[in-house]
Amino acid sequence: MNPKKHIPNVITLLNLFSGCIAIVYASEENFEMSFFFVFLGIFFDFFDGFFARLFDNSSPLGLQLDSLADMVTSGLVPGFVMFKMLTNSVNSDPSFIYFPYLGFIITLGSCYRLANFNIDTRQIDSFIGLPTPANAIFILSLPLILKNTDSLILLELLTNNWVLLFVTLISAYVLNAEIPLFSLKIKKFNLKDNVLQIVFLLISLLLLIVFKFSGVALIIVFYVMLSVIVNLIKRKNA
Repeated sequence: MNPKKHIPNVITLLNLFSGCIAIVYASEENFEMSFFFVFLGIFFDFFDGFFARLFDNSSPLGLQLDSLADMVTSGLVPGFVMFKMLTNSVNSDPSFIYFPYLGFIITLGSCYRLANFNIDTRQIDSFIGLPTPANAIFILSLPLILKNTDSLILLELLTNNWVLLFVTLISAYVLNAEIPLFSLKIKKFNLKDNVLQIVFLLISLLLLIVFKFSGVALIIVFYVMLSVIVNLIKRKNA
């Protein structure tokens, strides 16, 4: 038995394990550690497919494991974090007792996207709709922005239950919208095939340095905008 064939699935399970830990921290409202473990899970998700191709071990089992792990790390966790933010925003108002559960619309949208991704033959080298890991990073950045910002406008927005509900609905929509987005996964370690990814990563680093926690959310917005621009250029040159 070749032990290498188990490496991609082990990496995928580490993604799932990271998501489980992130849930625990989110339940304690330790959003910094929750963000860290979601990011760690996404890191594992980034490389499981690469090693599967490297060892020529892509399989239906690996595909299903990947989606199930993402469902927790990039689906359940952001939905739960939004639930916690909505809970804090309604401030125990009895008329809004069930309102926070609407945060799990993010989880429902993520589930639908992951199921659709597995049967959508168009999404091989790129994505249609925002990938669940990118959406998870965006959602988990919000409580960090709220905790670390000095902007009264951001404080007002991120503690308003209707604004948070709007973000929730937009999140679920963008996950499943017919918007072509480039893949961030590195399939080959060479410059030619990864120019777009490298440019994106460099600008993302700059956004993080300048805007700190707010830069995380800006990176996801930039990702969508850059994808739209790239698609327009491709259509113009076609």
